[in-house]
Amino acid sequence: MFGRSAISRAGGFRPENLGQNALNLIGNIGFSLFVFGVLVFTIIAATYEPEDPLFHPSDKITTFLTSTSNATMISDDSVVKTGEDFMTVNQTAFAEFINITDVETTTEEKTESMQLDCDVSSPIDCKDSEVFHLMMKATIEKFKDIHFYKFGKPAVGEGANSCDMAWRYRPKDGKSAAFYKDYRRFVIGKSENCTLSVAEIGEYHSGLNARKRKKNQKAGFEKTTGKKDDFSLPVVGEAVNDSLPMVESENAFKSGKYLVYVGGGDRCKSMNHFLWSFLCALGEAQYLNRTLVMDLTLCLSSIYTSSGQNEEGKDFRFYFDFEHLKEAASVLDDVQFWSQWGKLHKKKDRLNLHLVEDFRITPMKLADVKDTLIMRKFGKVEPDNYWYRVCEGDAESVVQRPWHLLWKSRRLMEIVTAIASRLNWDYDAVHIERGEKARNKELWPNLEKDTSPSALLSTLQDKVEEGRNLYIATNEAEFSLFNPLKDKYATHFLDENKDLWDESSEWYSETTKLNGGNPVEFDGYMRASVDTEVFLRGKKQIETFNDLTNDCKDGVGTCNVAAT
Repeated sequence: MFGRSAISRAGGFRPENLGQNALNLIGNIGFSLFVFGVLVFTIIAATYEPEDPLFHPSDKITTFLTSTSNATMISDDSVVKTGEDFMTVNQTAFAEFINITDVETTTEEKTESMQLDCDVSSPIDCKDSEVFHLMMKATIEKFKDIHFYKFGKPAVGEGANSCDMAWRYRPKDGKSAAFYKDYRRFVIGKSENCTLSVAEIGEYHSGLNARKRKKNQKAGFEKTTGKKDDFSLPVVGEAVNDSLPMVESENAFKSGKYLVYVGGGDRCKSMNHFLWSFLCALGEAQYLNRTLVMDLTLCLSSIYTSSGQNEEGKDFRFYFDFEHLKEAASVLDDVQFWSQWGKLHKKKDRLNLHLVEDFRITPMKLADVKDTLIMRKFGKVEPDNYWYRVCEGDAESVVQRPWHLLWKSRRLMEIVTAIASRLNWDYDAVHIERGEKARNKELWPNLEKDTSPSALLSTLQDKVEEGRNLYIATNEAEFSLFNPLKDKYATHFLDENKDLWDESSEWYSETTKLNGGNPVEFDGYMRASVDTEVFLRGKKQIETFNDLTNDCKDGVGTCNVAAT
């Protein structure tokens, strides 16, 4: 038996069988390689997360946005960077911009035709392609520190010889992931032979007739780069539509699922405390796939008010971009929610409510709740009644605060852009913080001491070239302290731009309308937000914490300077 079996198996190696065996072996190896390749491809496809072609992860945000259990770790009098500040730009995504060669055209034939039929008194035709290219060329030549991405077709200005034109752009050295929109008035000159020229370009946002666009309307912008549009980025300069989201229908409301936070000790705390708690609530709503019912009225802490008292009735939209929030997340104003809720209860069409009164009940335990509304009710004992406590402990690794959804108010960013535009986006910036922050060695352990009254000047002279525009972002109200800098730099401060928020400004008009006809104060938090953002747009940014006492101003005493 054994001998026959062995002989049978050996028969497979007979010469006449070698070719067939070789083919079988090659086929088996090929099939094995194919299966292995499919397996590797499947694993890669399942686990690969492609890098965004526009943004790269920012190391700056990694440690800060990692959830921590103590909101007091955020300094109460600083301005927290919001989502748009952490969009780190992949500059190659903006490589194709419009330059002067894209708009230069040969106009000799048209000029000869105009000379044959020339009427100097005729009004300028703003829709004429020659006028359009002339305005684009003049704009690119004037603003050399800007990359242009789109020009809007000109609109008729005021008078017979003016046209308004809008454009989207970014500063050449821009670090923020945002487009900006400007619109200016052009005065077009016409010579005796009807040759056209740009005689004057108006100030920032002077071309009002080129501004207004219907929501989501892209008409009027000419594609000159051939690139696909992607304006999911902030576009500072567009008309703001932060109206409240409306309930579509009673049935739509009844089919929704909602989360609301009620009470607690977060009211009238610092804005940064509010954000830490609010984003915890928004994060839980997203985790539970529910709509967050939010109170749009804030209590502004006394640290930001001119009265020195806490002030109720401030609108969330004064400070943050609600249009972006409502488009990117599911939120509903609490006034509308409770109104709709009450109507249904009057009809005895009651919806179920799930009440939670202990912050230690984690979002994970609420994931299977089917009731229409989950209400988290917070008590009166601090700090256990802070909203952010929900995101501590086991929930910390599950509920992520969606910082990317929260952007600063575009009305405030308009002021930032206007200031930067007045400096032609060509300036360096220094941040000088005065007071207890500079003295607190626990917060600033690397703070240096210098007994020289010119310590700040000596800090800057090795970092900023003489004669440069220098924007000084500071909480110091006495600007005479910085007089020594004027001999070497063209210094600029926030308060030089009060016309951007005074009674004649667009910001004043829009916020007054938003506030039911009542004027809105340009408060301390708004000032700090704008100051910070202008600082961040400087070509060079020098972070200096400077404790300039009154004695130091007169050349005696101690000046503490730390530059980073």
